[in-house]
Amino acid sequence: MKIAEINISKKKGTVKTPVETGELIVDFGFCGDAHAASGSAKQVSILSVSSINKMREELGDKITGGVFGENLDLEGIENSELPVGKKIVFSSGAELEVTEIGKKCHSGCEIFKITGKCIMPLKGVFCRVVKGGKVKKGDVFNVL
Repeated sequence: MKIAEINISKKKGTVKTPVETGELIVDFGFCGDAHAASGSAKQVSILSVSSINKMREELGDKITGGVFGENLDLEGIENSELPVGKKIVFSSGAELEVTEIGKKCHSGCEIFKITGKCIMPLKGVFCRVVKGGKVKKGDVFNVL
């Protein structure tokens, strides 16, 4: 299991931009990301690569990493394998705890305008940062 993509955005409700590395800050989220906030249960958002690929089959090439506003695209695991309470521990030592599954969408969301359909309300996995550290594309992780 590994990180396929890391995505960051400066504004909520927008497509995130892929980056090679990111810094997770304890009880905050990714440094520089619009969704990062102290005390929030949704500091980091995750989708499995297989979920993204299913949407790509349905909606075509407009589906790329970060298009649903997710921070991490994880390979080798399904969203359903990340229930509330599970911990995701990266090879760097950074650690996330799953806090919520799904969310209410923003009205007038740029993401929905691009894709016409969003999987975050049902499939999005949201976490808080338990241990900070840098992560990079290709880093491996374990689920505890």
